[in-house]
Order: sequence, then structure tokens, then C-alpha cells
Amino acid sequence: MKEILDLYDPSAPLEEASTIPAPWYVDLRVMDRELETVFSRTWQLVGRADQVREPGRYVTWEISNEPIVVVRGSDNVLRGFFNVCRHHAAAVMEEPEGEAKSLRCPYHGWTYALDGQLKGTPDFAGVCNFDRAEHGLVPVQVAEWENWVFVKLDDGGPSLEEFLGDDLIGQIRPLGLAGLHWFERRYYTFDCNWKVFVDNYLDGGYHIPYLHKGLDSVLDYPKYTIENGERFCLQSSPMVQEGAEAQTGAVRTGERALYYWIYPNFMINWYEGVMDTNLVIPRGVDKTEVIFDFYFPDVSESAAERNRASIDVGQRIQDEDTAICKSVQRGLTSRAYVRGRLSVRREAGEHLFHRLLALDLKES
Repeated sequence: MKEILDLYDPSAPLEEASTIPAPWYVDLRVMDRELETVFSRTWQLVGRADQVREPGRYVTWEISNEPIVVVRGSDNVLRGFFNVCRHHAAAVMEEPEGEAKSLRCPYHGWTYALDGQLKGTPDFAGVCNFDRAEHGLVPVQVAEWENWVFVKLDDGGPSLEEFLGDDLIGQIRPLGLAGLHWFERRYYTFDCNWKVFVDNYLDGGYHIPYLHKGLDSVLDYPKYTIENGERFCLQSSPMVQEGAEAQTGAVRTGERALYYWIYPNFMINWYEGVMDTNLVIPRGVDKTEVIFDFYFPDVSESAAERNRASIDVGQRIQDEDTAICKSVQRGLTSRAYVRGRLSVRREAGEHLFHRLLALDLKES
């Protein structure tokens, strides 16, 4: 494992750097270490703020194979817990989201208050040396930012605000995301390692003129910019209307497109009045699920047709990316490939991703 990790030099400047090596994309041991480090140490999206706005509302999720439940308490405090009953380890809450007055395990009926305290243990009289206070749900760090709820599995480390950084928070705030409302969720499966999808996203628009003709028609590609923060990358492009492909030009408007990637696996794609987010989840060494949430300022029935037209454009882009990501994954297993060089003009975001990844993996 050390030999595999040592194949990459994170200290190399962009003009001298190569990508992370092929074994990082195809070796199951690397993915296992990523789950233990990258996905456990970072703040991970688990839901939307509107899903847990009222007391008793909850969402369930899974991070690094760990079941999680986040619930708004009767005291209006948002809390996160490992969704594991302290009796025989069953999931306490099984639905993806809902509303409850208490958290009751379906296996043996153990019941927890919304603050995680164990309140009910049926047929448990006579058990010696048992303290209910020591058998509440195990807490996990939880925090809100803008439209979203995040959880971090490992104790300690930076708060969510510290993890995101003042620069990113300051850039996102003026976009007025609170005025955008969730409309629809779609799930996509890619036959590739999760890092292949992230690399594709972070190539500075390099593939857009060749793969996404519709999107290319509304972006001023020569003026496409890449800006790295500590744990994020902003890719941005002026928008153009002249010569725009009709379907794309009708729903991708405004002065500028903003594409934010937040380490390791969350993306925010913002156009004027339109936003979608991408959450990238490893499902195997060569299988990735990407969850898209679509947001619009108007989610009424009168706006539904335009909103769906916007989603259809996103669908076409994902269809185009699906095939190329599968092709890349296949090539990564070839004896002809070990690593590739990076474009100084285009792939600074990818370079940042690889260096942050190496830091987490080598400090396990």
C-alpha cells in the first residue's frame, strides 16, 4: 500500500505535476482507505436544511458505510447520531426522511428521545448494572450551511465553517441561495471510480468543446477561469447567447456560470436563477453514484415546464459524461497507462484535488 501511495508526489508544482497514478483508481485497498480517511474526516452532505426545519423532522443517510440519522429536537436543536440501536445494532430509523415524536427501533422497540437519550426498553426488568444514561444514541458532529446539512464522522478537526473557509463562504453568500427552492432529485450511476468523475468535473472545461456541444455553445470558453481556494475550486465562465444551441440557450442564461467543487465530493453549479448540486458517492472501486438536486426560484406548477426543460439539459450532459467516464476507467486498467500530465491552463483544480487526497491518504 505504501508503494502505491508513494507513486504520487504531492509536492510537485502544477507545471511539473502528473495525475495520481492508475492504481489509486483501481485498487480496492485505496478505496477502503479513502472511506476510513477522506470520507470520515471531511464534512459530508446528508440532506437539505428544509428537510429538518421543524422539530421532529429527520433524515437518514450513510457515510463510509456508517448509517446516520439527523433530527431536529423539540428544543429546535439539530443533532446527528449514528443510526444504530444500542441494543442489537439495528437501524433505529429506516425511512429516508420523515417526522417523529421519538426515535423507535423496529427490532425490539427500544425508544430514544429526539435528543438521543434512551427512554424506553421493553421487557428489560431485572437486568443488572445497566444505566440507561450510558446507552443513548452515539452522537456525530452536524452543522448547517446555506441550503444544506452536513455531518462529520470523526471527532475533532475543523468546524464546518473552518472547513469551508471564509473565502468560500463569502463568495457563496451574495448568490442568495435561500431564494432557490428544491425541485427534484435524480440519481446517476457511473461505471468508474468516484475520482474519475471528480477529475472530469475539475478539468477546467477542457473536455467541454469536444464532449458537450450544447453547453459549449453558451460558454465563452477562451475566458473560462479556474480559481483554487484551500479546499475548493471555482471554475467560471462568461455566458454568451449569440450562436447558442436552442435547447441549452433557453435555460442557461445570465452573465456568468459558476461551478464550485468542495473537497472531496460536493459540487454547486450556479447559473442566474438556476442551481443544481452534485454529490459523488463511491459505490465500489469502479462504481459511482452521483446524486443531483435541482433548485429554482419558482417551483410552482406554472414554472414546472421551464424547470424540467432545464433539468433535461443537465440530463443530456450527464449522458455524455457517462460514456467517457466508463472509457477512462477501462483505460486506467491498461498496462499502457500509469499516469498523465496536467494542463497548466486548465487543470489546476484537478491538481488541488489530488494533493488534498494524497494528504488524507498518507496521514492515515
